[in-house]
Amino acid sequence: MRTAFIESLCELAAEDERVWLLSGDLGYSVLERFIQKFPDRFVNVGVAEQNMMGIAAGLAMSGNIVFTYSIANFPVMRCLEQIRNDICYHNLNVKIVAVGGGLAYGPAGYTHHALEDLAVMRAMPGMIVLAPGDPVEARLATRAIAEHEGPCYLRLGKAGEPVVHYTQPQFRIGEAISLRDGRDVTLISTGGMLKRSLDAADALAARGFEARVLSMHTVKPLDVKALAEAANATRLLAVIEEHGEVGGLADAVARCLAERAIKCAFTAFTISAERDLVGSQSYLLERAGLSTEKIAARIEEMLAKLG
Repeated sequence: MRTAFIESLCELAAEDERVWLLSGDLGYSVLERFIQKFPDRFVNVGVAEQNMMGIAAGLAMSGNIVFTYSIANFPVMRCLEQIRNDICYHNLNVKIVAVGGGLAYGPAGYTHHALEDLAVMRAMPGMIVLAPGDPVEARLATRAIAEHEGPCYLRLGKAGEPVVHYTQPQFRIGEAISLRDGRDVTLISTGGMLKRSLDAADALAARGFEARVLSMHTVKPLDVKALAEAANATRLLAVIEEHGEVGGLADAVARCLAERAIKCAFTAFTISAERDLVGSQSYLLERAGLSTEKIAARIEEMLAKLG
């Protein structure tokens, strides 16, 4: 996803001289192509994320479109006050790009896991929150947030995420993408869980269940229409996200259903607050119950209970 992001950003910078990129002393082997093409619009602020947000705010106040780039937990947790007061308070054109969402940096331990970022950024006033599902969506999301006037948070995977969309889908902020239709369950995926959701749909099909799959690439604002349609069309809604139990897409969907009195069985696949786990991303996702087989098995059990 990060390669798709930087390629799109280079295209945008070539089209618009207002596009800037700031880095918190990382992105080596990724950001060089931007640095080489647009050296006067790149700043490595060093390991100083709070300063990075302040600089971004100043550049945005001067009429620029500013992208900041860092490992997912650092540009959120370390500088939340600057995001809240400098960027959101003034509704500035700053796009916070976080690489390695969820458990992508699994071997580095909890300090590098991003399991609260969607919750935190959803709470920020005026903030648009996106978590694309594959490199195609990442490319389209980069362009979409550049065109959006105001603060945005873009959550990316680390590297190697498979392409899911082999034809370019229609992409709009706040509108989910439907990849598959079904009448039993709707799998609502955000971020890097899209391929696993599609694989789970295949596993369910082998067991005689039809699964609809939605890529909810925008966590805020939520696609309420798509949720209502899914609730009417299927017996069960299941959110699948690489995020903690509180404040992410699952909470957003549950609130939407409750506020609108939409009657539908609901479940969520999230990550519990185990802070002492270290290991590969795939290992940690397996532990969290986010493997394809565990997703399919739990949904089959719930559908059996619903009758």
